[in-house]
Amino acid sequence: MVSSVRARAALAAALAMAAVLATGGLWLFTLTRTNLLDNTTGRTELAARKVAAQLDTRTLPAGGRLPAPESGVDLVLVRDAAGRTLATSGGPQDVPGLAGLRPAPGQDSRATVLPPARPGAERRTAVVVTTPGPPGAHDPRAPYSVYAMTVLSDVDDATRATALGLLAGAPPLIAFSAALAWWVTGHALRPVTAIRTELAAVTASELDRRVPDPGGADEIARLARTVNDTLDRLERSDARQRQFTADASHELRNPLAAVRARLEVALAREHPDRESVAAALADTERLQRIAADLLLLARLDGGPAPRPAEPVDLLLLAAEDAARRPAPRVPLRLAAGAPVPAYGDPARLERALANLVDNALRHARTGVLVRAAAEDGWAVLEVSDDGPGIPAADRDRVFERFVRLDPDRGRASGGTGLGLAIARQIARAHGGDVHALAAPGGGALLRLRIPGNG
Repeated sequence: MVSSVRARAALAAALAMAAVLATGGLWLFTLTRTNLLDNTTGRTELAARKVAAQLDTRTLPAGGRLPAPESGVDLVLVRDAAGRTLATSGGPQDVPGLAGLRPAPGQDSRATVLPPARPGAERRTAVVVTTPGPPGAHDPRAPYSVYAMTVLSDVDDATRATALGLLAGAPPLIAFSAALAWWVTGHALRPVTAIRTELAAVTASELDRRVPDPGGADEIARLARTVNDTLDRLERSDARQRQFTADASHELRNPLAAVRARLEVALAREHPDRESVAAALADTERLQRIAADLLLLARLDGGPAPRPAEPVDLLLLAAEDAARRPAPRVPLRLAAGAPVPAYGDPARLERALANLVDNALRHARTGVLVRAAAEDGWAVLEVSDDGPGIPAADRDRVFERFVRLDPDRGRASGGTGLGLAIARQIARAHGGDVHALAAPGGGALLRLRIPGNG
């Protein structure tokens, strides 16, 4: 079995060339033989008709001896209706059996190729032309037959030379086509070999390697660029994973160290105070929140929400979230309006909204406003506060995991640094996104947008 692309291409080219040569050679051989035979038959018939004209005008030579015919015709003879030879251009040994050669009804001539009269003899083309008997004949109405014959040695030699030439030329042409296909395919696949070699050298510790780009706009160049784009995404994903692991380790280490220290202090005392135990419990709850957020992010990274989409009203979700916050740090207002229908997972959309509101409440000075609206086929949730706002340079970075623009304040308020990252992942799982903008009156505005249902 041929496994190499170059070998398959060379074999296909060889087979194609063999098929073309076989078809073309057969056509050329048949055309050459037919043309030569037609030309020979035409010359032979012309010689027979010349003698028939002499018979009609009674100008045949006396003595029954005809002159040698022209144009390579070998024999001409005249026979009467009884089959007697009246005149011939050759000897008796040159006259084969012609009893079966007669024109078809309604025609005055017939041509055929006679088989060899004996083993080793040559084939001949024979033409018979009938003409009425000359005046003074015993029965002038009985036709006379003029036969002309030409040995086909020239025709056979020419067709044999053509066949031998085709057979001799076919193997070199087939070999040349296979070699050409081998070379062209190898030249075309050389960049693929370089791509395969470089791609095989890519390892987990060398994700910065890239395959060579041969340039141009052909399929191989596009393949190289696609591979490099894939490696870019893989490297970025690996970098994010490494950073996420480092951040998670850092975020978990501090609460664990605090819990351990408080428990050690409590154990060192003969009567542990409730304050130390309560502080340890608070740190434990923070660890639980971080672990829950990490688990949710892992599930979101694994693909879309597992629950089937169902109708949901974003305005109703916002009202329910506000109702669950009876005494927020600053006033929380809801801009009521028409329902905002959408499709999605209500539980996860509720979590995304809660994360956005939690973030706003941590940074607001005097209040937080939540607004839901339908805009151009999109269902939109906006959460704005009057806090310090988010610098333009950080409005995309703030959605990265464990990013806090004010780390000390974020930890003191109980944030895990994962809320906004979770909100964006949930929105993207629903076909939308979350963006940070500047609030009209100062502060930050977080805008969640998913496809609407209305």
